[in-house]
Amino acid sequence: MSSLEEPLGLDKLPSMSTIDRIQRFSSGACRPRMDDMGMGSCWIEGRDCSSSNSCSNDYDEFTEDSFPWRSHTRNGSKNDSYTRSSNGGRNDSVAGSLCASRYFLDHQYRSKCDEKSMRTTSNKFLRGIPKFVKIVEVGPRDGLQNEKNTVPTAIKVELIRRLVSCGLPVVEATSFVSPKWVPQLADAKDVMEAVHNLEDARLPVLTPNMKGFQAAVAAGAKEVAVFASASESFSKSNINCSIEESLARYRAVTQAAKALLIPVRGYVSCAIGCPVEGPIAPSKVAYVAKELYEMGCFEISLGDTIGVGTPGTVVPMLEAVMAVVPADKLAVHFHDTYGQSLPNILISLQMGISTVDSSVAGLGGCPYAKGATGNVATEDVVYMLNGLGVKTNVDLAKLMVAGEFISKHLCRPSGSKTAIALCRATADASKI
Repeated sequence: MSSLEEPLGLDKLPSMSTIDRIQRFSSGACRPRMDDMGMGSCWIEGRDCSSSNSCSNDYDEFTEDSFPWRSHTRNGSKNDSYTRSSNGGRNDSVAGSLCASRYFLDHQYRSKCDEKSMRTTSNKFLRGIPKFVKIVEVGPRDGLQNEKNTVPTAIKVELIRRLVSCGLPVVEATSFVSPKWVPQLADAKDVMEAVHNLEDARLPVLTPNMKGFQAAVAAGAKEVAVFASASESFSKSNINCSIEESLARYRAVTQAAKALLIPVRGYVSCAIGCPVEGPIAPSKVAYVAKELYEMGCFEISLGDTIGVGTPGTVVPMLEAVMAVVPADKLAVHFHDTYGQSLPNILISLQMGISTVDSSVAGLGGCPYAKGATGNVATEDVVYMLNGLGVKTNVDLAKLMVAGEFISKHLCRPSGSKTAIALCRATADASKI
């Protein structure tokens, strides 16, 4: 493993508390106003920010967007084809320019933000990014389901409580599947009964069929999720039925859920590639997503189950799906097998997606996708979004503590590069 680059100016840091140090090194802390510390004018067009949590909106006229998916029109009817309009059908985009700053030995930033060419270039790349991104934390379910050793119920419950306290709006708690197939989640009933009354967050659970749905409801679940695959081979190996058979099962689940006023989220696995079939055609992903949406799923999460996607393969997949499902009903779910999750998330944001699945400490994998590594780390996603000036309402310091908690129990380092870097910065600063 290559060593991490030392934080700039670390030798001149004053003594700070742990949270202060984290905030000092947070990506969102590097965008000062022109009058802050004489560092020049760093800005994202449409915002005047002194921190990632303090912004005032003053939108300017934007240059013509260069992205081809913006040039289409969008029909607002649920059952019609959906494509992107010139403003993406949204009023919550951020446009702008990141500063072309250089760091000097005297700790002064020299900004080139007043150069028109820089503003124009950055407009093209940041224009579609939303102001707020909802993060769906999947660590307790998708993250722990692939662990070889059993994680005690009390540890799972404590992890969920910690994640909720971070400000995460959605924490996927567990899965009501057969213990024979996923033994790590055999305690789903006990976990759900312990956390179902937690406030301030939604706690969905995965239900593969009517039996699982009924068990989830009996345990106090207030939201469920179903999952279908865009790959015929993966569907048969994962849930032992064809794609069409799985969709028939989920229609029964969504109908039963509708009668009880329980929201249903849909997942599409193998949205980019399959461990058996290889690359998956975007049209197949669009078909499954459209079926889930039309049967009543309020949100469809598109999963790169084996982590083979790149921005070059994510764009056509999203274009195909966004032609049949509205962008604000979509989420992305990337595994980080090839280290492509963050660029894939960024291009998804540029295309109008505003919901991202992630897993604390990068936990995860898939029992039925050999070689697939963990999900993108929630800490890394929050750090990147902070740097873009995008709000998440997630406390990064508390999130890192939660990641450290579960990583210590699993007896291995965190899978989050942000957590590792910031913890090392904190440790080094404490020696000063």
